[in-house]
Amino acid sequence: MELYGLIGFPLEHSFSYKYFTKKFKEEKIDADYKNFPIENIKSLPEIIEKHSNLLGLSVTSPYKKQVIPYLDKLDISAEKVGAVNCIKIDRTNKTPVLIGYNTDVFGFTESLKLLLTSKIKTGLILGTGGAAKAVEYSLQKLDITYKFVSSSSKATNILSYSGLTKEIIKENLLIINATPLGMLPETDKFPKIPYEFINKEHTCFDLIYNPEETVFLRKSKQKGAKISNGLKMLELQAEKAWGNFNS
Repeated sequence: MELYGLIGFPLEHSFSYKYFTKKFKEEKIDADYKNFPIENIKSLPEIIEKHSNLLGLSVTSPYKKQVIPYLDKLDISAEKVGAVNCIKIDRTNKTPVLIGYNTDVFGFTESLKLLLTSKIKTGLILGTGGAAKAVEYSLQKLDITYKFVSSSSKATNILSYSGLTKEIIKENLLIINATPLGMLPETDKFPKIPYEFINKEHTCFDLIYNPEETVFLRKSKQKGAKISNGLKMLELQAEKAWGNFNS
């Protein structure tokens, strides 16, 4: 039986495992999906060697960047973003060939398209990590200008949370939370932006899907903004990953 799986640590709240297990059952696909909660990326070659029927892996935190040196090839999106969340394991020949993709870009781009209005020309990306880089590449593809917001960086081209003014919020009708703030189990946390300046013209997108409505989304909704969590993005990227596994 073909095997697919997920590497990351920890994996208590794995979207991929639930999604693919359900997909395989409903679509009668003769395959299995397994979580591999590894505490060090150095364990990856052992997993590949031990499971000779393993044909694809999803990759989650904290290994989206750390996994790259272990791969043989990168597709253009993974190369541009500098992060991988999907690995095809080609076993056509004796030695497995590992090909890295970033399907987060596809998932975010396609889910955001459903929310965009003609007024949205500029946006704020909260965070500067791997998820933020995928968002950046998506906005470039959609011709939306953007600025990063970070609490730690002192770079001149990155805004600080304390420096967000009424004018900045009003100019940027798209605000994306690409930080882990608000994710289960620390659901009381949220990015410290001036929510009082958000209005009905804004679209606020949170890459987090658990909980369904984060404090960031709730505060934005209270000000009239259109909101979305990351569930649709995850579903779309998972289907894209499945396509990559079988390409």
